[in-house]
Amino acid sequence: MKKRLEKQKKNWNIREHEKTEKQNMETKNGGYASRQPEQEGKKEKNRFEAEKMRLFHQLMNTLSISTGLTDEEISILIEQAVLQRDSDIYLSVEEKQKLKRELFHSFRGLDVLSGLLEDEDISEIMINGKSSIFVEKNGRIYKRGEVFESEDRLRNVIQQIVSSCNRIVNETVPIVDARLEDGSRVNVVLPPIALNGAVMTIRKFPKEFFTMDKLIAMKSITVEAATFLERLVKAKYNIFISGGTGSGKTTFLNVLGSYIPKEDRVITIEDSAELQLNDIPNLVRLETRNANVEGEHAISMSELIKAALRMRPTRIIVGEVRDAAAMDMVNSMLTGHDGSLSTGHGNSAKEMMLRLETMILMGYDMPILAIRQQLAAAIDVVVHLGRLRDNSRRVVEISEVDGVVDGEICLHPLFQFVENSTKADEQEDLQMVCGKLIKAGEIRNRQKLIQSGLWKEDADGKENGL
Repeated sequence: MKKRLEKQKKNWNIREHEKTEKQNMETKNGGYASRQPEQEGKKEKNRFEAEKMRLFHQLMNTLSISTGLTDEEISILIEQAVLQRDSDIYLSVEEKQKLKRELFHSFRGLDVLSGLLEDEDISEIMINGKSSIFVEKNGRIYKRGEVFESEDRLRNVIQQIVSSCNRIVNETVPIVDARLEDGSRVNVVLPPIALNGAVMTIRKFPKEFFTMDKLIAMKSITVEAATFLERLVKAKYNIFISGGTGSGKTTFLNVLGSYIPKEDRVITIEDSAELQLNDIPNLVRLETRNANVEGEHAISMSELIKAALRMRPTRIIVGEVRDAAAMDMVNSMLTGHDGSLSTGHGNSAKEMMLRLETMILMGYDMPILAIRQQLAAAIDVVVHLGRLRDNSRRVVEISEVDGVVDGEICLHPLFQFVENSTKADEQEDLQMVCGKLIKAGEIRNRQKLIQSGLWKEDADGKENGL
């Protein structure tokens, strides 16, 4: 088969040379000079897509007969089909390579998503039906030209992704959270809930792990604040990370997790596993499970938190709380498992505490004062992240939860982001926000720092010898 393929390649190279000579002659005679660049580009794209669709259907007939083929065998069949094309449509060498790659992705990859997933500059992919794909690149959203062949093809890709992590999505269960093999977060909404076709959003994670040094280099946080948070994690303070969508909560939680001592036994609990705490040897990862087709056998976050308490954890990390499971998170922090970390959606540190109150009230009939006292006793520090108008992600607030005063949770600011100016970025055509995370106060609850040996005071009560 390989010898036959080499012979076909040789003949193909001869034909390519003849076609190239013919094209050069036509160009020299002005055959293409009158074409407008925009129209030409559109014709080129349509020509390529038409040939791709023709070969796709041709290969579908072949592959439907041949079952159990390996990736290499499928790749050879695709290459044969491209080399033996009986079409008069001219394709350059680069276009043929692209054609082979995209055809392979159509059969064994994620179709048009494969190329987008390989682009490391893209951080988010938004599919609004088969013909509308948007991406986020460097903090800005762009429309892409890629489209799925049909709605059925998009549905097949969705089922391929969802089934790989044992999830179900259909018209009965039209909303699901899933993940790719690299940990990228996937959300799917199907018709009839989604009115303009199947909708899928993919939040990609960078290939390289973020470190605190990288966040400092990006000016997301200062060295002083980073050192302070490192000491809090090692001293087993319970830290809650709040922020809006895309503000970097999960990334920041991963970075803080790198400060956890290696001897600790850590249990992570998530709706869809996305935390990457690879430096912890004694790590247990738990993930919720949706109900099956009969609506049974669901495993909630509350059940996982209760189970985790029986697994001898040193720390419990809850990926994100969205509902009444917030009460179980609070209980775990109050039952001798200091050093816990969690995240949630909020507009500020203060509003995050209000949201946690509301979440608990969704599942528990308790006096509001009792809920606030529980929250104030459980959470030591709130770190709020923000995405500024220039699309930069910053730590905008670090506050200490300082008990309940006059029936309200009191927050004591420790660091606050102060904007001082803006400057133009001509390349991105926007105003860059200039500012710094400024220290606003000293931590008052120092008991855990003192017990861990990370805080020493002189005779006057001032910090000394750290």
